[in-house]
Amino acid sequence: MTEAAQGAALLRVQGLQGWYGESHVLHGVDFEVNTGEVVTLLGRNGAGKTSTLLAIMGMLPRREGSVSFGGAETIAMPSRHIAKLGIAICPEERGIFSSLHVDENLMLPPRIAEGGLEVERIYELFPNLKERRRSQGTKLSGGEQQMLAIARILRTGAKLLLLDEPTEGLAPVIVKHIGRTIGELKKLGFTIVLVEQNFHFAASVADRHYVVEQGKVIDMITNADLDANTDKLQTYLGV
Repeated sequence: MTEAAQGAALLRVQGLQGWYGESHVLHGVDFEVNTGEVVTLLGRNGAGKTSTLLAIMGMLPRREGSVSFGGAETIAMPSRHIAKLGIAICPEERGIFSSLHVDENLMLPPRIAEGGLEVERIYELFPNLKERRRSQGTKLSGGEQQMLAIARILRTGAKLLLLDEPTEGLAPVIVKHIGRTIGELKKLGFTIVLVEQNFHFAASVADRHYVVEQGKVIDMITNADLDANTDKLQTYLGV
């Protein structure tokens, strides 16, 4: 999708501050995401990437600044109201209910808007899950649990997906599957913000990359400019 087709920013984050108790973790985060884009937040461990996703979702204990979604200011909203606007998060810990089978896990989140994918369409994206639809969460591999965690938010009707470390600890074949799925979701019109340690994976799926350091965005690099910025990125990421 071209920049012109995407139009104005769907998500605009400006001067975002965040705290866990007395710990000040976000120090003025600024970035924006256009409709239909896949954007990554890159940075070293502890840079503030996951905290940024939680703050967007209203799940950080304290936040200040501006988070605008579809033109609506959300900084004072509780997370349940933010979800109803059309934002969903897939956390790093996945949150699969071990005693429930795949179908039951998939049906847990409520629909919050029109446009959510039907279960059979979700199973087309994740054929492994269809084969395991009657298996309990405890019987799923790590890769299957990650697929289920992503699949679960596709029913809700959310248009902005926040994915936190979706490939961490997964086998290369599963990482490739998740990459293909993100590509399919983009074609379906989803907008995605991705926190990812695997830079090669991020480069294979994203349009743009924001570099986060010490709780703020310090650079933005388009995927087209990656080769010209390899040395700078390696310095940022310590690789």
